[in-house]
Amino acid sequence: MKIILAETAGFCMGVRRAVDTTLALVEKGEENIFTFGPLIHNPQVLKILQGQGVNILQKIPAKIDGTVIIRAHGIPPSQKKELAETGAQIIDATCPRVLKVQAIIKKFLCRNCFTIIIGDRNHAEVNGLLGYAGKQGAVVSNEHDIKHLKLPDQYIIVSQTTQDKNIFNRLSAEIMARFPNGQVFNTICDSTHKRQDEVRELCGKVDAVIVVGGKNSANTARLGDVARSMSCPVYVVETEAELNPKELRGYKTIGVTAGASSPTWMIERVINTLRENGNNKC
Repeated sequence: MKIILAETAGFCMGVRRAVDTTLALVEKGEENIFTFGPLIHNPQVLKILQGQGVNILQKIPAKIDGTVIIRAHGIPPSQKKELAETGAQIIDATCPRVLKVQAIIKKFLCRNCFTIIIGDRNHAEVNGLLGYAGKQGAVVSNEHDIKHLKLPDQYIIVSQTTQDKNIFNRLSAEIMARFPNGQVFNTICDSTHKRQDEVRELCGKVDAVIVVGGKNSANTARLGDVARSMSCPVYVVETEAELNPKELRGYKTIGVTAGASSPTWMIERVINTLRENGNNKC
């Protein structure tokens, strides 16, 4: 069995920055370290962090004695204000790409512009971005959402940073056709572009694609969707335990990619398991 690993598989810059920021606090011997919501979308990494004393804060209490790290996806400004009022030390590990989208929304809100966010409804990043738009914002996930839009003369369109570029282009074009006075900002992260393009390229070289990543990771799921759109067999797994050796032995060449929150060691486990089973002729 031949295995081809995508060049950009694994941690993106924003995820690495968030994890490194958290580990630096652990190494300094800081106590009472919390993340507000899961730091990233990978259960295995979160379990390791929890083992080192980093706990997940799901709700904001009145007082916090310790440090709270804002997750890579970002949070609404109202929640950031609430956290500051608890007395905790706040460290913002929001991905710089997400911060850029937040800044665009704030800039145009000051000009009384409405914001359309093309992305996954109820996703952590999208909820955070919507918080910056306030009542002047809406989420569009599909064509059905567009049918119910009522937009003012001035509006902007931005994207969840991990959105599929083809979906973003299609939906933004449809919105602009109905409401011609908007401005479009393609805020999809460069790393996301590259990962999706690599999957499309892989599909032309392999018999099947394996995507490694957390089950609640939107960008991991989207890589699987991209492979399916290319009519390529795809298996989305969180760990090597989910691989089906008997089924996979039927493929001569397998491509491997991974979501932006997938650690290198997990990708290596998947590849090693593939190699072991590929060499097992039983």
